[in-house]
Amino acid sequence: MVKLNQIYTRTGDLGTTGLVDGSRISKADARMAAIGDVDETNSAIGVAIAALGNHPVTTALTRIQNDLFDLGADLATLGDDFTPSEMVLRMVPAQADWLEREIDALNDHLEPLRSFILPGGAAASLHLARAIARRAERSAVAIDAGVNPAALIYLNRLSDYLFVACRAVNDADGGDPLWVPGASR
Repeated sequence: MVKLNQIYTRTGDLGTTGLVDGSRISKADARMAAIGDVDETNSAIGVAIAALGNHPVTTALTRIQNDLFDLGADLATLGDDFTPSEMVLRMVPAQADWLEREIDALNDHLEPLRSFILPGGAAASLHLARAIARRAERSAVAIDAGVNPAALIYLNRLSDYLFVACRAVNDADGGDPLWVPGASR
């Protein structure tokens, strides 16, 4: 269990931060960029939850927020052994599998896409979270070595889930705003 009595430690004052194993890396390291982008994704999902109120997708979004903390811990754990244990938190395929089931359940109630969707409508805040999740995925891919394949799969599936959740939210509120090619010519 996590217990934080003191928030500031001064250990990062010179531009480094600690990983799970106690080693320190630059705050500008690609691994820290990915961890930061995962954190930003989580925060954007929190904003979307607040904006959506009691919409049915908020239950899944709250579970995803918890998964994103797991993902951050996974990215902060060095090494090529991605087996979870009592002391090592790693993403597992079941987490992405759950996202796939959620995508399928939401998508079953939606009309097929006939145009690209503008990021707006009632799901605007969720669209922002989706875009940030895509950045988090790009950042995780940019890490040189030691990235859990299950973490990368989860990030890829997360942006898919968020896209379909956006469609479901907008569907309940009159539909998606659609792109009209060349409409402003």
